[in-house]
Amino acid sequence: MRRLVTLLVVALLGATVFGLSGRSSGLSVSGTRVPATTLRAELAAISGTPTIQCYVTALDPVSFNAGAGGSSILATGASAWSNLRIEGLAISQYVERRFHYVPSAHDLAQAQYALESEMAQAAKTKNYTCPGSPGQALAAMPAEMRAAEVRDQATSIYLLSKLNATIPLTPASLQTYYASHTTQYDTICVSIALMAPTSVSAFEAARNAGASIAQLAAQFSVDPSKAKAGAYGCYSPTNSAYSGVRTDTASTPLNTFAKSPQYISYNNGTYALFVAPTRRTTTPFAGAETAVLRDLQTQNANSAGTVKQEILYAAAVTVDPAFGRWGLSSSGPSVFAPATPATADVTSLSALTSAAPASYK
Repeated sequence: MRRLVTLLVVALLGATVFGLSGRSSGLSVSGTRVPATTLRAELAAISGTPTIQCYVTALDPVSFNAGAGGSSILATGASAWSNLRIEGLAISQYVERRFHYVPSAHDLAQAQYALESEMAQAAKTKNYTCPGSPGQALAAMPAEMRAAEVRDQATSIYLLSKLNATIPLTPASLQTYYASHTTQYDTICVSIALMAPTSVSAFEAARNAGASIAQLAAQFSVDPSKAKAGAYGCYSPTNSAYSGVRTDTASTPLNTFAKSPQYISYNNGTYALFVAPTRRTTTPFAGAETAVLRDLQTQNANSAGTVKQEILYAAAVTVDPAFGRWGLSSSGPSVFAPATPATADVTSLSALTSAAPASYK
């Protein structure tokens, strides 16, 4: 687990540029301060070291690219990193205060192994080819940054172990969960029928009259798969589209199109998409392990969400505006990149000149 917080999706706003030089106070969480010089060094390491940038971006999907000015980084990256540092500190403080837990050398070694595994998995899931290994990415980090990442990983693992609703992410636990949910990881073959919305009524009438999925695809679909009776492909748990296919076919019987279509963009227009599962075959654990891990990470993150929010609401947080703005989102407190003026010139002066000039008396 990329500490408790990275498993949750955080809404980040803005696309301005924050400088990495100059004087600022950094950030603090309940009295523990991360100086601006430390944050700047960490941001510079992320934006300037491809190996670090690749794995950090895989874990937290925002842009950590360099900004428009010298020694700068995009505001989304600056605020995202500040957010992770704040959450890591808040969780570590909570665990130490509530459970009197300080990671041992063994705990830190295990946490580093878990962090490297998670970095590798995140890059694999997003099909990133990172220049170097996760271990090399950690080794390239400034010492304080690396120590903070490993420490926060250790305390988050410990906190998750104390929550009743979480499942340990061990090989044994993954296999046990898989054995109880084998059908959730079937390899699924699907057929589709893609059509203009005006054809939906006729499609449904033909389906209700008993037409097969092959007949329906041949008659109504505009997708090239109609030539193969609508057969579109098979998806195993290792496929990046698997979670969507699994959701789309979860309640649909074999060889039956879903009752209602999805409306999607296709060839610059809106089209109706019907999906039908045509075959389900059991996937061995080795082929499903990635999906099982992802599902348990999501489940654990959801279980930990309430605790995470309680921790952040109770924390006393300050952030220098150079690194973002601490505020309240729909998912709780977090750091945002503030809104900025438009970067493009005014294209029409009519809006500025049509109003009557002010009269001063």
